[in-house]
Amino acid sequence: MKRTGTRFRPRLAANHYDAIVIGSGIGGLTTAALLSKLGKRVCVLEQHYTAGGYTHSYEREGYEWDVGVHYIGEVHKPWSMIRRVFDVISDGKLEWAPMDAHYDRIVIGEQSYDYVAGRDEFKAEMKRHFPAEAVAIDRYVELLSEVSARVPRFFAGQALPRSLGMLYARLRRLWLPAYFFKSTREVLEGLTSNQELIGVLTAQWGDYGLPPAQAAFVMHAMVAKHYITGGNYPVGGAIRISETIIPLIEAAGGNVFTYAGVDKILVENGRAVGVRLHKDGFEIRAPQIVSCAGLVPTYTRLLEPQVAEAHGLLAPLKQVELSAATLCLYAGFKGSAAELGLPKTNYWVYPSHDHDHNVSSFESGQNPAMPLIYISFPSAKDPSWDAHYPHKATVEIVAPTLPQWFAQWKGSTWGKRGADYEAFKAQLTEQLLETLYRHQPQLRSALDFCELATPLSTEWFQWNEQGEIYGIDHTVQRFDQHWIHSQTPIKGLYLTGADTVTAGVGGALMAGVLTATRMLGWRGYKVGKLLKDWKPAMPAGEAAQVAG
Repeated sequence: MKRTGTRFRPRLAANHYDAIVIGSGIGGLTTAALLSKLGKRVCVLEQHYTAGGYTHSYEREGYEWDVGVHYIGEVHKPWSMIRRVFDVISDGKLEWAPMDAHYDRIVIGEQSYDYVAGRDEFKAEMKRHFPAEAVAIDRYVELLSEVSARVPRFFAGQALPRSLGMLYARLRRLWLPAYFFKSTREVLEGLTSNQELIGVLTAQWGDYGLPPAQAAFVMHAMVAKHYITGGNYPVGGAIRISETIIPLIEAAGGNVFTYAGVDKILVENGRAVGVRLHKDGFEIRAPQIVSCAGLVPTYTRLLEPQVAEAHGLLAPLKQVELSAATLCLYAGFKGSAAELGLPKTNYWVYPSHDHDHNVSSFESGQNPAMPLIYISFPSAKDPSWDAHYPHKATVEIVAPTLPQWFAQWKGSTWGKRGADYEAFKAQLTEQLLETLYRHQPQLRSALDFCELATPLSTEWFQWNEQGEIYGIDHTVQRFDQHWIHSQTPIKGLYLTGADTVTAGVGGALMAGVLTATRMLGWRGYKVGKLLKDWKPAMPAGEAAQVAG
């Protein structure tokens, strides 16, 4: 089984860390790596058997799957900020492979639409389907770029001291366009009345978990802009993300420990001073503590109730909702991706173009059809796959679900939930596989292994509340919560990860940048300088030529 990080042993922990990071998701690893680059000694604590959060991989029956990384945009552009951050925190060792030019295929009923890489190419493909909507399509793509250009100003308050950051968040309506504070449906209905077009343009809503009437347009625009020039996949699979970052943390004298679940954050005289682990109550201390465990779990589970209440952390939680829970089917097939004819394209399958109705009718029980089924072909995307797993291929299928479906088994032990649970999983598995076979019928006879993860699996391994995969929901109201900040009211305690910026690898990555900047105080400019000054190391062959 592939693992990253070092299994925790008390004797391995140092007693003079500069910072402790709870959770090894990409937000936590980014924070730790940037601090390490600037001379800090950081301890990262992960309760799972491997580091990486939603960027980790797991093996079963001779196959390997990624649990959360399906594709990443903009890393194929060396000048992009997301690529620059990845390069800095991995010392340039993380490589990327492009997907097919038509990186997403949208299937609505019997009709298919492709998202094609490149702004002009995307617009041309949309206009081919909707020739009367050319003006709306052009304006939509312009809006994506406008939002992207202003996003740094939208989140800049996260790098400021908490009081200034909260004031900044209150005032940003004064200098940002009104569409930053509207739902996706509101904005798109201002461009077109064609509901089918709106359904096609918002078909990536599964990337952030909310249909257009509920989702903040700023969230939708960030995702759509992120991918519009194409999708990419880490060479070697998602596990390469943590594999390339952890050595940098360790080289600075830090550690990344697994099997190191944190029971409580220690707060003394109003200041966070360390953590107590589940394992034998062992304590580790440091002057700065960072939680990448999520906003709600941090405030309700990692802090003593009286501490959280005294600092006013619990009441505001009523203003946010937890995001969607999902099913994820991990399937293995006999035959390579090439032999089976698998694409590098993601499939998004919907019953109709009205995503809001599909979701509401599903949640209310009026319609049993899943409002979205997403299909990814990771072994086809990874150019190094065949060298490690010859004549094998993998598929991942993700679909929204309802936590209440699994309530009777909540609190039970993973792998020991009984025959009824397994029977229910088998029923759901069959439904997801049939959707796959409709689009890739050649796979029906090649299935070798499959395993379904439910919200209970997500709770068990990711330590969240009800299997939510995107932290708190990305509504307009969520982005208007001025109290959500990388610096908490408790001195020395910080937050990082998706809940401080946005869901997705890119959002959590940038949260790590902003949190590290805030933690350094007036020296925070050093993070920006680190990113600005980054230059990739010269390959050994080129260096030898120069030296000669």
